[in-house]
Parts: sequence; structure tokens; C-alpha cells
Amino acid sequence: MLSAGPFEHIDFQQQEYVVTITLKRPDRLNAITWDMANEIHNVLDCIDNAFPEIRAVVITGKGRGFCSGADVSDMAKRLDSEQSNDENGTNYPSVTVQLAPHFRRISQPIIAAVNGVAAGAGLGIALASDIRIASTEARFGSVFVKRSLVPDTGVSQLIGALSGPGIAYEMSLTGNIYDADWALAKGLINEIVSPSQVVTRSVDLANQIACNPPLAVKATKGLMNNIYPDLQEVIEAEHLASQAVRGSKDRIEAVSAFLEKREPRFIGR
Repeated sequence: MLSAGPFEHIDFQQQEYVVTITLKRPDRLNAITWDMANEIHNVLDCIDNAFPEIRAVVITGKGRGFCSGADVSDMAKRLDSEQSNDENGTNYPSVTVQLAPHFRRISQPIIAAVNGVAAGAGLGIALASDIRIASTEARFGSVFVKRSLVPDTGVSQLIGALSGPGIAYEMSLTGNIYDADWALAKGLINEIVSPSQVVTRSVDLANQIACNPPLAVKATKGLMNNIYPDLQEVIEAEHLASQAVRGSKDRIEAVSAFLEKREPRFIGR
């Protein structure tokens, strides 16, 4: 049985060959902090490297949200220091955005059980998963532009790879939130089920995959990933594009307005 942790911000449960990872900051719609991102990386490393008996992974969120993206409060604390490394030598934005290539890199297929809002980096996590089962309550948004940011976590390319460039432009330039029916029609998700069935259905699908020969499954995932852009290259390009806006007054205003629950006033600087 998988034994890792202890973890503060995620839970995991193993049922035979399948592990379910649950993000557990429900009061923040499972928004990602630096610590949570590191815990996800750690459990993925354990699954991929130390527990070959694990054949499939399901990821979901506790409460009403799947993952609402990077925690804006945590982001605000790091506005002045995010260009430098932390005490462990790891850049804060990098820890979160590297989740997408890590999802692709592990050999086990990952199914996202999208139980609620998947926005920003949370959208990236869902789209970097290999299969997406959505609740009728699921919502999807590339909301970076609303925070005076550019897409990260691979979102700039993942939307287009699944739904085409027009949908990618629409989602990323408006920052709008879309429901599950819209996402299914655009090819962003595989299936819609009731809220009570989203994890059950995802685990059932994971078990179907786990019944197949593990070596063939892992080799197939690796082969299928070749049809997508190299996400590590995408992450690096997104990081370069973000440099022009991360230190801007508009970005500080976007974060402040969000925390103060008011409309932002952007000035183009």
C-alpha cells in the first residue's frame, strides 16, 4: 500500500491499483499555495518512482471546488519576492506551474474528477490530466488576464490542443467562466455526471484502465503525449511572457482589487 506524507493540504486513498488524490483546502476552493504544490509533486514522485503497483491516478477537490488556481492571498504575500528563490532554492511560480508537465511525466494515467470550479492553474491541472470527468457543477476558466497575468501551467497551449485555437483565444482573452455543458461541447472534457457520481465514475474508469497490462498502458500514455506540445517548453515560454506583466502596477491592482472585493482600475502600466 502507498505510504507517503504526512500531508497537510492533500489526502490520498489507495484502492488496489488506483490512488485518489484529494486537494483539501475547501474554504479556499482548493486554491494552490506553495506548500500544496510541493505536496502534490511529492506524492506524484512517490507514485511514479516508489510504488509501481499503482496503475492509475484520480485527482479531485474537497468541497465545492476542484481547484480555483493559485491562492491570491499567498500570491500577494510573495509579490515583492517571487522573482527570487525561496530558502529551498525553488522559485514559487515554478513550483505551481511545473505541476502540468509533472502530470504528463508520470507513467500512470491521471483522471481529473472535476467536481467544481477549475480556474487558472486549476484549469491547467485538469487539462494536463489524461482524462476529465466533470460534475454538472463544474466550471472552467482561464482567468489569468483578470489578474493582469498571462496563462501559465501550460494553459496557453493545452486549451488549443483540446479545443482548437479559437476557443483558446476566447477563454484566455476574456477570462470568462464556462459551464460543463459548454466544456463538453468544445472537447475540453470527456463526460458529465452528477456531483455525487463524479469521483465514483472517475475511479471506475481508472479501474478499467488498471485492468489492462500495466506496461502497455504506460507505453501508450507516453506515445499519446507525443501528439501534444512539449509542456516543459510551454512552461518556459509562459514564464518569459509573464515577465512583462508580473511587476506592473496593473498586476498589483488586480491582486489588491480581488482581496478587497472591488472592481479593478487598470491603467496600462
